[in-house]
This record gives sequence, C-alpha cells and structure tokens, in this order.
Amino acid sequence: MFSCQTTVINRLAVLVWFMTDKVHCAHILVKTEQEAKAILDRLNKGEKFANIAQQVSLCPSGKKGGDLGTFGRGKMVKEFENAAFAINKGEISGIVKTKFGYHIIKRLE
Repeated sequence: MFSCQTTVINRLAVLVWFMTDKVHCAHILVKTEQEAKAILDRLNKGEKFANIAQQVSLCPSGKKGGDLGTFGRGKMVKEFENAAFAINKGEISGIVKTKFGYHIIKRLE
C-alpha cells in the first residue's frame, strides 16, 4: 500500500511540474559573479529582494523591483527558464549565469 501511495504522489508531482507552464518572477541582473554573491549575502541578511533590485540590477525591470511579470516556457534563455521553473513560489534561486550576466531569481507566483 505504501509503495502505491508513493507512486501516486510521484506521478502527481510530475504532472504538476508539467502543468506549470507559466511563472511570475523577479530577478536581479549584475555583471559579475562576485556581485551576485554579494547580493545573495545581502538577501541572507534579510534585505528585501525588490530594494536590492532597484539599487543594483542592470535590467530595466530593476525599477519595478526586478518584476518580470508572468512568462511561459520558451520565452527566456534556457538557463534562466530552467532556474525559474525549478524554484517554488517565494523561493530565491542561486546564481544563474546567462549570456546577459549573472541573475538571482525570485519566484513570485
């Protein structure tokens, strides 16, 4: 019985993952990995994500606290998309490197 329940739960988790076709995220974009590490330190000390984005993000979205709005699969570069869809609502990613620089992503929805 337990293995049957586990199988059902695993299948539901996979189904939910595939059904998630849109996410709402904010991000902070910086030029260097060192800057990204410093931002993670600030976040770990309790600073607000949106405030840091407004202060340091190179992306125009920084003016809105890094808010990128809602986007679906295939709309962002692959590394960014993979990280955005891998985290849960309220979570913050690690450092994500793309051709644009170094990102820290927060899943809002």
